[in-house]
Amino acid sequence: MIRASDLTEKEVINITDGRRLGLISDIDVNLEKGKINAIIVPNSEKFLGLFGKELESEVTWAEIKKIGIDVILVEVKSNIEPHLNYYDEEDDFYSKEVKNKK
Repeated sequence: MIRASDLTEKEVINITDGRRLGLISDIDVNLEKGKINAIIVPNSEKFLGLFGKELESEVTWAEIKKIGIDVILVEVKSNIEPHLNYYDEEDDFYSKEVKNKK
C-alpha cells in the first residue's frame, strides 16, 4: 500500500520528453470508489518564485506508468505546461522572411 504523503514526496517525470514536471501538489480522489483520479502538478510562471501566477496541470491516473522509489513516471502526450500554450506563431522570428532595405 502507498500513502498519499509518500506520493507527494516523489518527483514526476514525463517519459515522453524526459521533462521534470515537479512534485505533486494535490491528489484528486474519488471517495466513493476509493480510487485516485489524477495527480496535480504545479506549473509556475513565477519569476524567482515570487512574481507571476502559478498554474496547475492534471495528470490522470491512466497517464501514470510507474511509481518508483524516488520518482513517478508519467506519459503525457500533450504539453502539460499551460503557459506554453499561449505561443503565437507571429512571434516566431525563425519562420519570418528577412527583408533587406535597399
